[in-house]
Amino acid sequence: MVFLRGRLAPHRRDCGGWSGGVRGVALRVEEERVAGARRTGWSADLRTRLAGVDPGLVRLRLASIAVAAMALAVVVVALLRAALDPAEPVTVLLFAGVLAMVSNLAVNEPDLPRRRVTTALMVLPATASTVVGALLAPHRIPAAVAFVLVMVVAVWVRRYGPRGFALGMAGFMPFFFTQFLQVAPGQVPWLLVAAVVGIGATLLLRGVVFAERPERTLRRLVAAFRARAHAVVDATDDVLAAIAEGGPDERTLESGRRARARLQEVALLVEDTLEQTTAGRVWPGLDDDVLALRVADAELALERLSVAARRLALPPAGGPRSLDPVAIAALRTGLRHLGAALEAGRGHAAVLEATADARAAVAGLVADTRAGGERVQRTAFAVRRVADAIHHAQLDAPARRDGGVSPDTFTPYRPAPDPPRAQHTDQAQHTDQAQHTDQAEAPAEDDVGPGHDTDRPRGIALSTRQAAQVGVAATLAIVVGELVAPSRWYWAVITAFVVFAGTNSRGDLLTRGWGRIVGTVGGVAAGMGLAALVGDDRVLSIVLLAACVFVALYLVRVSPAMLAFGITAVLALVYGLIGQFSVEVLVLRVEETIVGALASILAAFLVLPRGTREAFGEAVGELVDAMDRVLRETTDRLVGRRATGPAREAVRAMDDALTTLRQRARPLTDPVVRRRARSSHQRGLRVLVVCDVYARSLARTAEGLPADPGWAASLDPAADRVRANLDGLRDVLVRGRRASDGGRVRAHSAEDLVDAAEEYAARVTDDRRTAMLAAVRLLRRIDQAVVGLAVDLGAADDPDDDPDDDQSPSTSASSGVANTRSGS
Repeated sequence: MVFLRGRLAPHRRDCGGWSGGVRGVALRVEEERVAGARRTGWSADLRTRLAGVDPGLVRLRLASIAVAAMALAVVVVALLRAALDPAEPVTVLLFAGVLAMVSNLAVNEPDLPRRRVTTALMVLPATASTVVGALLAPHRIPAAVAFVLVMVVAVWVRRYGPRGFALGMAGFMPFFFTQFLQVAPGQVPWLLVAAVVGIGATLLLRGVVFAERPERTLRRLVAAFRARAHAVVDATDDVLAAIAEGGPDERTLESGRRARARLQEVALLVEDTLEQTTAGRVWPGLDDDVLALRVADAELALERLSVAARRLALPPAGGPRSLDPVAIAALRTGLRHLGAALEAGRGHAAVLEATADARAAVAGLVADTRAGGERVQRTAFAVRRVADAIHHAQLDAPARRDGGVSPDTFTPYRPAPDPPRAQHTDQAQHTDQAQHTDQAEAPAEDDVGPGHDTDRPRGIALSTRQAAQVGVAATLAIVVGELVAPSRWYWAVITAFVVFAGTNSRGDLLTRGWGRIVGTVGGVAAGMGLAALVGDDRVLSIVLLAACVFVALYLVRVSPAMLAFGITAVLALVYGLIGQFSVEVLVLRVEETIVGALASILAAFLVLPRGTREAFGEAVGELVDAMDRVLRETTDRLVGRRATGPAREAVRAMDDALTTLRQRARPLTDPVVRRRARSSHQRGLRVLVVCDVYARSLARTAEGLPADPGWAASLDPAADRVRANLDGLRDVLVRGRRASDGGRVRAHSAEDLVDAAEEYAARVTDDRRTAMLAAVRLLRRIDQAVVGLAVDLGAADDPDDDPDDDQSPSTSASSGVANTRSGS
């Protein structure tokens, strides 16, 4: 092992500094890498990578059950048709299969009982829509008017949440297919049977036979979190390797950003799954809030490591970068040990040994006090904090039944005290970092502020706004679609409807519309290739058809464009099976898709327009207000004042606001669409997610803690300052007010006030002491997370820029990793 305190010290003495012994250290690093690869083998690496591909196997379950439900529905209807009326057109089979697929995709209720009820209720709008659509199908004008009304209602009912969304889809799709298939009124009985069978197949398979077990999903998600944490470490190591070779390119840096985003994605999934089950059912003795904090703390530590390495790659303000290769080699050694600790299948002792090796590898850099090495030192701090996170997670992990310790859990860690600070101020470092952070790191006033949207309509519910927009878009799509191809206009209409699903703003709709066009074009190319490949082979066509459906459903949550890609390829195979395949038909599919997407975009910009940043800002405001209420009511409970409502009600409102924020942030954080301030929005979302976790845990701690009125003198000022900092962060994220462009600094660290509240709690001598200290710790972490991001965005004074402070650059956060100030 390369221990900087031991093995590098002789190099410093013998060779006159860090530059001595570079070749020897590099050789040892390479020897360790090869030896570690031999020890772990390719199987451990493969298991680690596979665990992060599909977190919780959520997409695999969705695609598998949907395809199985479609097959079951088609087989049942085919048997009934063969027995009762063989002359019935085979389109009834397609009708059953489509409704089985739609009922799988549309139902997203969080728990199994509600999912079952929603799926069963879909029969009602599906049958009603089928009857009306079949009766109006022969009459084009009335059918078109009714079609627009059905779409408007289907969008409007989304105001009732996931159930409203599912019922709206159940009303739209049957009507669409009655027009698409040009059914006759005499086919209504068979279509009703097909609708019931299709939805019933989904209810049977997804709700009973293969009902999801949240406990298994939670275990898989935590394992996936570990795997994606490993990917962040790997991406960071790639950045350091590129630094050693002259500097990373944009592709390497983007890989690190993508790894952080994927890690956050799994962290959010863990949070969602904890709403459906309890951690104690998976790991006896583990509390939900503890697991949530484990995930949040580990995510913060890893994000901090990635950003610190990324900033290490930026050239300093005074000239070209000059980094000691020995220091880079030591950092990479620490990262390799972290990767070993995060590998799948690692035993308890091996994980502890790897984390100890990681800390030892960077110990010399952490203790180095010479000027000029600030960014290297902070990267070393980040390596050590990740090692601490893994180490204490392993120590505190619940015991397994076999007596071992589960390696797939995380817990809040307690870092060792930081060494003495380097004899230099951090002001120069902070200025250096601020000058060389990407332009996307800080939001510009005209980029996040609502100045563009101040004169736009407000107060209209999103579902009402979109219902009006989809009505206009559908009308335009029908008219223009008829002009392009009178027999294929329905593809324009379905595009105009689908792109509004799950969108919240113009930017969101633009992203989905563009993705659907690209997916359709790709699907046409793939469909023509598949049709040429299979020829007249019906068996191969059916196999490929099922495979295309599976791929489309498996990837739909990765990108909606993949659904368009898969379904278009499926259409090519279907047309081939019925003898109607032609390139002209597929080209018309692309043309009609473009018509529908453009109609939707035009409607979104002309009818009750809503800006992307306006929607994001409203969601941020709602979440901060909800979080403020939780903190206020929690403080009232802790000091004995009467709260305005039940704690659970305020926490639920906060979680709902966070869900809304996640949805509205998607177009601003989409890695495909290059937007200014994208990184700031990503980090703002991540910090608010972490604050939600801490605030929820704080509310839960306060519920079972006896009130102490004497605590109000110190706790109230601390809580008020934290709430004020949250409000200041809202101003920065929404209005773009920053110190760097003349705005008023709005965030001031509450460390001193929280210290006073902690001192009072520490003097308590009864059983309340531990819980009171835990409550103060959570309040401190919220403040550290908020102020840390505000410092990065230039909206707060850096609490570490005091030259008289004899602590390390991140000692203020030594009780946890909640200080998210990038590079500190």
